[in-house]
Amino acid sequence: MNEAIVLGEEVRSALAEGFAVVSLETSVLSQGLPPPRNAEAAERMSDAIRANGAVPAWIGVVGGQVRVGLSGGELERFCEREGIAKVARRDLPAAVASGGLGATTVSATIFAARAAGLAVAATGGIGGVHPRTGDVSADLLELARTPLLLVCSGPKSVVDPVATAERLEELGVAVVGYRCERLPFFVVRESPVDLEHRAGSPAEAAALAAAMRTLGTRSATLLCNPVPEPSAMDPALVAEAVARCEARAEREEVHGKALTPFLLSALAEETGGVSLDANLALLEANASLAAAVASALAVTSLPNGREDA
Repeated sequence: MNEAIVLGEEVRSALAEGFAVVSLETSVLSQGLPPPRNAEAAERMSDAIRANGAVPAWIGVVGGQVRVGLSGGELERFCEREGIAKVARRDLPAAVASGGLGATTVSATIFAARAAGLAVAATGGIGGVHPRTGDVSADLLELARTPLLLVCSGPKSVVDPVATAERLEELGVAVVGYRCERLPFFVVRESPVDLEHRAGSPAEAAALAAAMRTLGTRSATLLCNPVPEPSAMDPALVAEAVARCEARAEREEVHGKALTPFLLSALAEETGGVSLDANLALLEANASLAAAVASALAVTSLPNGREDA
């Protein structure tokens, strides 16, 4: 820990009292979801974590500091979206120096979580390798050098799942299916990618996280939880909608870190909001699972399901 990475009051108290903590990204609120659905997501995810015996630690840049655990008022400000920068790990120094507000992506979130000694995080879908452009998310490299368990629903449906899985393997990031045999694909329950490793319970997933610490591995483990079946979308319909979204992005010359938020917003439009409903369902499910894993890890390892930084 250092003076630029600061624990929020509730998170600090939770760690001192031996409660499990789950780290959460704020970019999903400030760039990924429109109002008022982003506020709904924040509430549903936080409630799901608390219901499973853990404390939510939303992470963002505020006033020249990376805050691990935002207050309710701060979280509301991030949900307003206006004037909030999207901050990947590479952007953290500039965001801290600016003194403004920055919403952390997966890469910045797990960097800060690791620095705070936390071992479990949750998100919706990770970034990956974009088809045609070959653009690669900063999430992947950060996962390769951050020993933490991240609960997600696989790569976002706007990237190439096969190329993303191959890059994760190349980088040494373990990909584990939670009660599934194929890589989940965000709002679609499965991709064509078969998974070698699986976990069938929070206790089994916690054992994986404990083994990471024992072995001293330096990369993350992805615990991939499929979107809840009632909210899952038809793969063919999603593929067709994504193709239209990609064509729009190409026409409007959207590139870099603006690409994924653009595609997700376009996907919600193309599907009449159905993908947005699925996104909220999987975010809540992932938060719930992450809290159950963190709570199980806290019972058998260091207090709070965390690691010594």
